[in-house]
Amino acid sequence: MDCLREIEGKQAHDPIFIGKKKKNMMNMNNKKSSSTICVPGPIIVGAGPSGLAAAACLKEKGVPSLVIERSSCIASLWQLKTYDRLRLHLPKQFCELPLMGFPADFPTYPTKQQFVDYLEAYAMRFDIKPRFNETVSQAEYDPTLGLWRVRTSTSSSVGEEMEYVCRWLVVATGENAEAVVPEIEGMAEFGGDIRHTSLYKSGEEFRGKRVLVVGCGNSGMEVCLDLCNHNAKPSLVVRDTVHVLPREMLGKSTFGLSMWLLKWLPMRLVDRFLLIVSWLILGDTSRFGLDRPTLGPLQLKNLSGKTPVLDVGTLAKIKSGDIKVCPSIKRLKRHAVEFVNGKTENFDAIILATGYKSNVPSWLKEREMFSEKDGYPRRPFPNGWKGESGLYAVGFTKRGLLGTSMDAKRLAQDIERCWKEEAKHRMAFTRSLLPQYQP
Repeated sequence: MDCLREIEGKQAHDPIFIGKKKKNMMNMNNKKSSSTICVPGPIIVGAGPSGLAAAACLKEKGVPSLVIERSSCIASLWQLKTYDRLRLHLPKQFCELPLMGFPADFPTYPTKQQFVDYLEAYAMRFDIKPRFNETVSQAEYDPTLGLWRVRTSTSSSVGEEMEYVCRWLVVATGENAEAVVPEIEGMAEFGGDIRHTSLYKSGEEFRGKRVLVVGCGNSGMEVCLDLCNHNAKPSLVVRDTVHVLPREMLGKSTFGLSMWLLKWLPMRLVDRFLLIVSWLILGDTSRFGLDRPTLGPLQLKNLSGKTPVLDVGTLAKIKSGDIKVCPSIKRLKRHAVEFVNGKTENFDAIILATGYKSNVPSWLKEREMFSEKDGYPRRPFPNGWKGESGLYAVGFTKRGLLGTSMDAKRLAQDIERCWKEEAKHRMAFTRSLLPQYQP
């Protein structure tokens, strides 16, 4: 706590006061500089929507924070690793961050660039200035100091290493930190382009080519539609059951209608309603190789986090035969794919719409709050936002930006309470050191 006391008398208003202890560490061929920095407020790891929401809510409570981001920009997943045609799948009112809504002139489903513009305006409004190109290599709690030690390295040629010491640590790296790339037998033999959707931008470069998309979630479905629109020849691997719902029902967004119905009806009845209306609008999807799960869409989402597909035109292309549905892959061959049903077809490229995963276990040296298996909080929603010793999580609810906002508000309230209590103790300590006025 000595380093925090040192800060209080100098620049406690600054989210990062550098009372640096600098030292040089010689490597074999280069020199790395290392610094220790005391941070009076929380450190937030990640400058995506979750990290921005947490920083803004803390700022509104009068608590400074420091945001650390491994990439060169905010919302790097959105800016650098999403396809061009992407739009928000839910209406904008369900995707706004705390304390600031979307501009009124934005469409119901903002484009990728509009969402990025909104996030950049959000960061500017709340004066959030992350430390970019800085990767957290390790974070662990030091019980002797009662503080968190957060070690980082920069991506610069100098290779500077830093150690931050703080009272609170907010994990905001989210559910989509690392691309999931499955091992498929024969990948080295295939010879064509194999890439994850994080590297896919547009179907333009695949014009006229036979492309196999692996994964039938929202991203896989939308990539197939994009390929169709650019005159490619896509096929879709459907490995599991999937709920496909129209994006809108009865003139309202399916998600918004579901949220409204849940206020009055139990989840199983809302699911039944959604499936009946979906059947009337879309027909029997199993006829086209898209079997539905036994559980309803909302029950499945609530229990497993698996999101239903909100159709934006892909199903019509499947019905017309422009997109072919295929079973699971058995192995890859030279420019060909053998499926589990024994059939083999030729393809020029493979797009892996196989999702993302948390990377928390790789850097956070803590096993009570987060699971080593999947990198998610062990306690289910809505109780996974707070751990022990000043550890918090935001953006791991499997409930999109609505869950993110809930987490951000809760942790800001909790940290504000601790911040004010400790401020009282610090003031009392300071007064005890000062001479008393004697009239």
